[in-house]
Amino acid sequence: MTERFNTFRPDGEATADRWAGALHLFDRTDQAGRADPTEETPADRWERAGLMFEERRYIEAARLLAGLVEEFPRHTAARLLLARAYYHSAQLNRAEKQLRTLIEHDPVEPYAHLLLGRVLERQNRPDEARTWLRRADAFTADA
Repeated sequence: MTERFNTFRPDGEATADRWAGALHLFDRTDQAGRADPTEETPADRWERAGLMFEERRYIEAARLLAGLVEEFPRHTAARLLLARAYYHSAQLNRAEKQLRTLIEHDPVEPYAHLLLGRVLERQNRPDEARTWLRRADAFTADA
């Protein structure tokens, strides 16, 4: 589990998730020496998913994020990051589903509109994509 602890990026910096694989080293033990693993909180899972996404480990990030989205269905940032992880791992149908759900709950999230347009482009659905890309453009026209 500590295989990533001493890994470095090309610029010489330590990888962002260097501690993600070493968390078990900090687990508590009971008086008999048996492991008493600390349960990972949703915030811990969110942070770990973000680190995995940063490291371009999109499938692993998506696994964590899917659980978070199931637990917190209205969490916009988690659902958007899940859709991005699906997009980057070429799980386009799943990305589309997450983005449509997100837009249903938060219709003024401009990045969701843009990403849905990009997903539809990659699925070779240019007419549908144009609609969503125009909407995304309308959100950012004032900025």
